[in-house]
Amino acid sequence: MKKYLTLTYLGSFSALGVATCCVLPMTMMLLGLGGSWLAIFGKIAAASYYVLAILSLFVATAWFVSHRNGSLAHLKWWLAGSAAVTALACVIVFTEAQINDYLIMQM
Repeated sequence: MKKYLTLTYLGSFSALGVATCCVLPMTMMLLGLGGSWLAIFGKIAAASYYVLAILSLFVATAWFVSHRNGSLAHLKWWLAGSAAVTALACVIVFTEAQINDYLIMQM
């Protein structure tokens, strides 16, 4: 079961990485770390909604399976952490325009 929890966290953090694909370059430019290599984030942005949808389904499935197996009491904090990271990724994706506007104002 520990293997599946690790995969859930890896999935959640990859969703967070995909979610920051447009905010991260703006932040890096603000810090003076710009360059042409930042163009790779544009390719990732196209898949962000799909990745978030799939990983949200994975997290929901992990909750369901752990409840069905009777191990929810033991795993609820692990699953809550994974769900929180995935929720943070969703918030970043859906408020990306406002975050970028704020970062542009800081320049």
